Amino acid sequence: MIIKEIDKEILELSKKADIELVDIFNKVDETCLHNSNRILSAFIENKVSYTDFADINGYGNYDPGRDKLEKIFATVLGNEDSLVRPQIMSGTNALYLTFSAILKPNDTMISLTGTPYDSLQEMIGLCGNSSQSLKNNLVKYEQIDLINNEFDIQKIVERLKRNDVKLVEIQRSRGYSSRLSLTIEKIEKLISEIRKVNKDVIIMVDNCYGELVEDKEPGHVGANVVVGSLMKNLGGGIASTGGYIAGDKKYVEMIADRLTAPGIGKEQGANFNLNNSFFKGIYMAPSAVKSALKTAVFTAYMLEKLGYKNVYPKYDDYRTDIIQTVELGNKDNLVKFTQGIQESSPIDSFVRVMPAPMPGYPFDEVMACGGFTQGSTIELSGDAPVIEPYTLYMQGSLSYEYGKLSIMLALTKMLKN
Repeated sequence: MIIKEIDKEILELSKKADIELVDIFNKVDETCLHNSNRILSAFIENKVSYTDFADINGYGNYDPGRDKLEKIFATVLGNEDSLVRPQIMSGTNALYLTFSAILKPNDTMISLTGTPYDSLQEMIGLCGNSSQSLKNNLVKYEQIDLINNEFDIQKIVERLKRNDVKLVEIQRSRGYSSRLSLTIEKIEKLISEIRKVNKDVIIMVDNCYGELVEDKEPGHVGANVVVGSLMKNLGGGIASTGGYIAGDKKYVEMIADRLTAPGIGKEQGANFNLNNSFFKGIYMAPSAVKSALKTAVFTAYMLEKLGYKNVYPKYDDYRTDIIQTVELGNKDNLVKFTQGIQESSPIDSFVRVMPAPMPGYPFDEVMACGGFTQGSTIELSGDAPVIEPYTLYMQGSLSYEYGKLSIMLALTKMLKN
């Protein structure tokens, strides 16, 4: 039994957490209710029927369920249209599909949040030598770094006055960096300033890990394209694959042509009998995100009370995504904590996590993810590059209770070593 293995000090501290975190958890519940209302309303408005779950195979022509699903995603994300497909296998795939559809040779894109997430760097051409990288296909890349976790609005505005930039990209979540994740309020302010000087540049937001954490999405504040994975928040822990791209109709049509073929666009693409899990996934997503947020808050509280200083966000900070980080100080702590998460997972609890190379990442990684879906980060997972300062990036949990048990066991394992 897991509880019998948990250190008594950890159990006592968890009881204090239950008392002290009530007000924070109440606010999480309020946001969950707000987003649940928006999603349920979209289901009702689009008249979702049991027949919309039908298995459409072959070319995937004439799938009314798929059409309704994409209308619901567009509504929830605050955009005109969306593409929600099992053929989009990950958030990275969705991002590359978007970039490669919109950006042509000699176009310029700018990352407004500095160096992008590790798995995007080879895609862009910042490392590696893929013939399919954006740079090797003559797309020009620039970046403007954040200053003290804030957009460098003055520099961004001055650069965009030249009107030679096709697309700007905003990475909402921190990725493997020490910066804070970006709130919708900050993104809205930036978009407003951009539109004062440039009406045409395409504003794209990498929304991974941020969906339904706040009561608005990037599309509600003017983003032209919003991209994410169904193995994160909007899959609700139920979708077993897939990704989404939402945005202005003309851009979604371009991206659909890239996914299938010009002239076919959104009209084809078999659903592999996944419509049911995609509908159910977004329906359950507010609850899954709520559990992930509560688990993150609990984790931060426990670590702070145990004396860890570099915990971000702090347990009482405002949150805009489900990621929790902590600098664990040394390799042994990092590995032991990650092993504790794996050992308390429902799937592959017997697997011993060890540092190892991972495709798309420049350093050895440790990764705990004993989920029902491989790589699903809305289920409780922890991962990190095995380099100083040995920062763990943790996210997810389909229920707060399961998350709480896992974190207590992980802390026990780390403290005993």
